[in-house]
Amino acid sequence: MTLLLRLEHAAMALAALVAFQLSGGNWWLFAALILTPDLSMIGYLVNPKVGARAYNTVHGWFAPVVLWLIALAAGSPLLTQLAIILAAHIAIDRTLGYGLKHESGFQDTHLARIGRATEPRS
Repeated sequence: MTLLLRLEHAAMALAALVAFQLSGGNWWLFAALILTPDLSMIGYLVNPKVGARAYNTVHGWFAPVVLWLIALAAGSPLLTQLAIILAAHIAIDRTLGYGLKHESGFQDTHLARIGRATEPRS
């Protein structure tokens, strides 16, 4: 993953943190929920296809945008803060090189292959 992409996502993460502060969010709520989107990895217990679909549904930018639009329509500060937490999670993940998953396995992402390099079988 290129440095420019990492910097872009780091900037998005910083923007999400600022937005959370400006929304009046409780930082204990942020800390409690920041890793919650990773529960979507439970889908990998079924198989890689279900795991990738579950992970990508939660970790795509569509999810926080839809949640934010619902928050606006409902006039809900809490839903707004949940959308920001999800956006921050996604941006932090992408900064660290974790992208959307391919069905071939968790380590295969749209950004690059993650994890330890595997040696060819002899």
